[in-house]
Amino acid sequence: MVLQPGRPRVRAVALAALVGMLLGGCDRGDTAAGSDSSPTPSGASSLARTAAPTDSATALLNDAPDPNSTVGGLAPGFPSDLLPVPGGVEVLVSSVDPVGDSNAYQVSLNLRTVLTASEVVDVYRESLTTAGFTEAEQTTPDAALAAQSTFTRSGGDELLVIGVLDRDGVRTVTIGGRLRSAT
Repeated sequence: MVLQPGRPRVRAVALAALVGMLLGGCDRGDTAAGSDSSPTPSGASSLARTAAPTDSATALLNDAPDPNSTVGGLAPGFPSDLLPVPGGVEVLVSSVDPVGDSNAYQVSLNLRTVLTASEVVDVYRESLTTAGFTEAEQTTPDAALAAQSTFTRSGGDELLVIGVLDRDGVRTVTIGGRLRSAT
């Protein structure tokens, strides 16, 4: 709203309307003993009503944990012999998800570490190549990552990708891909 000089009545009406809108957007709250009597925006109570979880949101925020993932540790059945967690490295989250009725499963591991990007990749390079994986040559590495590597086995049927993000001296490592059970 632009107020023009020389029009004090318009300015006063506009100011009164603005104050009315600001004050009209607040209610006094409950003034019962022991309650907060400070003004609260009336939109806050309606926001709380409209922000209540919907059925679909409730389904995402249920009490049952995902049996295939673990926050702060290794998920049940995680292949730690193939993807070991070095000492001093913090596990953020891990998962092992079966793929349908096959013997394949999706695996992911997210870590935080002060190891260098090359040290982290070397740990997994040694473990994976010992287990028969071949490291693919990176033709166009992701510029946002400090390190990136891809490993395959079984003619490409098993695939693991490692990405290392470096921020302020701390590396966040993400390893994910598809593996097969030894059956």
